[in-house]
Amino acid sequence: MTIKRAERVADLIKEEISRIVLREVRDPRIRDITITEVKVTDDLRFARIYFTPLGKNNFHEDTIAGLRQAKGFMRRELGKQLRLRYVPDLEFLFDESFAYGDRIERILADLHKAERPDGEEDS
Repeated sequence: MTIKRAERVADLIKEEISRIVLREVRDPRIRDITITEVKVTDDLRFARIYFTPLGKNNFHEDTIAGLRQAKGFMRRELGKQLRLRYVPDLEFLFDESFAYGDRIERILADLHKAERPDGEEDS
């Protein structure tokens, strides 16, 4: 089983973008996000970066606007840290899987409450 170069580069980009957002970006619109996944094309020219806001299941349009505005800065920083011939073009996308998982958890919790007879405690 071999790991493709694009997957290794995606992991490096995820680490670096997370570090950049945490320590170097000063825009308050994007300070509280988590990078959940990065997918890079095989030619390493494009990177899709999936994010989710911390503690929230939805995002505001200003978060995407802040990420788009900081994209050039992030590419420059990636270029300094990663030794690649070309720094990929970055595209930021909201990761809906966390909101979906949270919704399923709430539905299951509601079903569990409905099944339990009144007065029975959770152990």
